[in-house]
Amino acid sequence: MRLAFTSMSKRARSPSPLTMSKKSRSNQTFAPRKIATAEAAAAVQANLPLPMLLEAVRTAVQSPKKGLSVVYWMRMGDLRISDNRALAQASAQAAKDGVPLIVLFVISPQDYLAHDRSKRRIDFTLRNLILMKASLDLLNIPLYTVSHTPRCTLPGRVISLLQSFSCTRLFANFEYELDELRRDREVCRLANELGIKPMFVHDRCIIEPGVVTTKEGKPYTVYSPFQRSWISILNANVPRFIEEAPPPSANPHSVRDNPIFGPLFSTAVPLIVEGFQLGEEDQTTMLSLWPEGTQAAKDILSRFLHTKSRAIQLGAADPLALGAEHSEKRSRINAYNDSRDRGDRDTTSRLSPYLSAGVISVRGCVRATMRLLGTQKVNAGRDSGVGRWVQELAWRDFYSNVLVYFPRVSMGRPFQEKMANIKWEVDEAHLSAWKEGRTGVPIVDAAMRQVNTMGWMHNRMRMIVAMFLCKDLMLDWRLGERYFMEQLIDGDLASNNGGWQWSASTGVDPAPYFRLFNPYTQSAKADPTGDYIRCFVPELKSLRGPEIHNPSAKVADKLGYPRPIVEHAAVRERALRRYKNPGQE
Repeated sequence: MRLAFTSMSKRARSPSPLTMSKKSRSNQTFAPRKIATAEAAAAVQANLPLPMLLEAVRTAVQSPKKGLSVVYWMRMGDLRISDNRALAQASAQAAKDGVPLIVLFVISPQDYLAHDRSKRRIDFTLRNLILMKASLDLLNIPLYTVSHTPRCTLPGRVISLLQSFSCTRLFANFEYELDELRRDREVCRLANELGIKPMFVHDRCIIEPGVVTTKEGKPYTVYSPFQRSWISILNANVPRFIEEAPPPSANPHSVRDNPIFGPLFSTAVPLIVEGFQLGEEDQTTMLSLWPEGTQAAKDILSRFLHTKSRAIQLGAADPLALGAEHSEKRSRINAYNDSRDRGDRDTTSRLSPYLSAGVISVRGCVRATMRLLGTQKVNAGRDSGVGRWVQELAWRDFYSNVLVYFPRVSMGRPFQEKMANIKWEVDEAHLSAWKEGRTGVPIVDAAMRQVNTMGWMHNRMRMIVAMFLCKDLMLDWRLGERYFMEQLIDGDLASNNGGWQWSASTGVDPAPYFRLFNPYTQSAKADPTGDYIRCFVPELKSLRGPEIHNPSAKVADKLGYPRPIVEHAAVRERALRRYKNPGQE
């Protein structure tokens, strides 16, 4: 089974191990709730927020008065100009009305704190905004970036800005997290009172939530039947789902002389957000590993589709370094079916940061696979590298559907409420060892050091370290989910939560509770050469053969590597007992 880990929405305070190691990065008086009660989650489930927002849009002002501008509200998940549906529609409306298009981006530090956004993700966002501002400037389109606190009044701030721009039409792409859906519903309410028409557009997924359902019209909670229905629906109407949205048209140059809109061009994108500044070394590393911009993302995709794996790309390396060897038969995507779980091979696309931030269109990725194969249909089969990779994109859609139709996962609740009472350990030392990559289990430590260094981790390793935390250490899965969000440059609530709950056996279509990864067996499968461990755990770089996966105490002591903090065989019974009987010691 494959799953893609990659924002943490509103969560309530509780007597939980989640209180461990949580230090606010900015506003000390802002304490977002992290775990909702079961009753609160059930109340949200009874009134799903996306249908309520869709109804608010449907009943909004239908024929607003012509304004002096049209505004596209850009979000953290659509940081691109090309193939952006809401931007394309906003541009078309502006051209029809003969008024300028304004692009708005709102920085909301309290949202970033509540959602456990990583400093790396915020830095990546700002870098992309700076690049887009320059590109939009060539089209005489201003990108106006503002900061706003507190987040509870953000809808009012957006409406106030629309009024100052004399705008009566607002366009934005949907965000599917609970807080964001509630925010946009409030925007609709305020807009309706002032004769402003909001339009929200599906853009994140290949097939928007609610289309792929069971015969009874219910959302899927198992991936395999979802995926079969997904590919059938997609190939029955390829143009509808993956057709490229047109680029925005240029504003007339005269917009620069407008007393309201002209000054927007000189408003700079900030270089930092207070409380989310990267250290100088980390910033340099992120710039090298994850270059900003849609063109960079397209170039990385092209490398994945057309070039061979290279050993020098295994660790923290420039994805566009010179020397890539072109090969259609032995390209990384063609090797993906057989080698995707290999941590010691450079066979993954490494596009997740660009997809989660919307720097590259997921539809564009699908179109690229069709061009590669020369087909008019989408290949999502299990017998080819292309098909397997497209299935990974389908996982993104699956977890977005879960987020929409089971919003309790945005509220810190397990999808399977019967698992809410599992007895978790409270062990700060074990949690710190896991975070820092010093558990004494080489594959776990290598993976954790990878995320701490790169802001990214190989997908198979995400599964291994997640199950080790939840089942070997018996620490609450939400601790790991949060730490990933705080470190990952590709952090995304839907996929990250879905992956963690799969590993913790609390989510949709999860690993059975009695399935416990043996980290040493997993290590031999995912890193048979040991190159992955040697790359990230330099203490063990001299080891070869099976010993690198599980060095003896004598060898570990000699090399200055920690002994295992738990013995897998000993803790396995504890996990099985507690999972089988939630609430029992």
